[in-house]
Amino acid sequence: MSQTYKIAVIPGDGIGPEIVKEAMKILHHIEEHASYSFDIQYALAGGAALDQVNVPLPNETIQICQEADAVLLGAVGGPKWDHNPPELRPEKALLGLRKELGFYANIRPVTLLPGMEERSTLRPEVIDGVDLVVVRELTGGIYFGEKKREKTKQGEIASDLLVYYDYEIERIVRLSFEMALRRKKRLTSVDKANVLESSRLWRSIVERVAKDYPEVVVDHMLVDNCAMQIVRRPTDFDVIVTENMFGDILSDEAAVITGSIGLMPSASLGNGNKGLYEPIHGSAPDIAGQGIANPSATILSIAMMLRYSFADENAAQAIERAVTQVIADGVGTPDLVKSGQPAICTHEFGDRIIKRLEQEWKIGVK
Repeated sequence: MSQTYKIAVIPGDGIGPEIVKEAMKILHHIEEHASYSFDIQYALAGGAALDQVNVPLPNETIQICQEADAVLLGAVGGPKWDHNPPELRPEKALLGLRKELGFYANIRPVTLLPGMEERSTLRPEVIDGVDLVVVRELTGGIYFGEKKREKTKQGEIASDLLVYYDYEIERIVRLSFEMALRRKKRLTSVDKANVLESSRLWRSIVERVAKDYPEVVVDHMLVDNCAMQIVRRPTDFDVIVTENMFGDILSDEAAVITGSIGLMPSASLGNGNKGLYEPIHGSAPDIAGQGIANPSATILSIAMMLRYSFADENAAQAIERAVTQVIADGVGTPDLVKSGQPAICTHEFGDRIIKRLEQEWKIGVK
């Protein structure tokens, strides 16, 4: 009897439903060729949930995700909800899901796909051969610390507390060392230890854990220097591990290398095989409904789901090769094609990936 995996699907806001629709086409196609099947359940979160049930993360959605083997998320947020109070912002859904499901590690691979060299703002000789991963801590730090805003005699004051427990740091650091072992055995730990006490704790834990991984070459880098080196010499990096806010900023910066943020997938993981998979880009409400959104990052997030949650490396690589080949052929949405070349729409791009996958099955996925 074949295995059935439960997948919670949250289309979200803006272009979310459009790109998720294409990813689902890929999932159903994989299902036709796999020895397992999917039980799909849709759920509300973000602005869509605010509009329908007045909360960004309904309890029903939390339950659906808790019972699932994996979660696929499109995107949340948009200017429509920018003036909501903090507890009613769409982004609260994403932060809440990560916390509720125990996803403390965000994995963001950065590679340059053939055919995208001209779309990157960096010179081809600088980005040739880029293959790095940013590992971002997800459930601690300034995003989750106590927040205050009050008026005093001196004026209005605001504060955000940056807190890390040693165990939170150690688990993300160990995960990063394990990943480095499977790659090029280089780990860069990014902090601000010259200023922040939390970073000094971070650095001391990295140095302690490093003793358990003598095969991995470790270096420490201040976050401002890392931001510069990512665009100066990106090929020197292998695995980058850092805290929540630094990882948020650096991984978005690294998207410049790829030529389009629409190519950047991600996986949020915890203990076990369950994960939350999503593109790193936003909901792009300015292009929603126009049929020009790039679904690549969401489709590549499906590949990460197959790899990390369902242990199907062959299918994961087949999807990655399909996306790579279609883009290398000069086919893509407006953000992917060279200047002056015709573009295809969102659903046509998904169809092209499926056609390429059919060729993968014919030649035999290896």
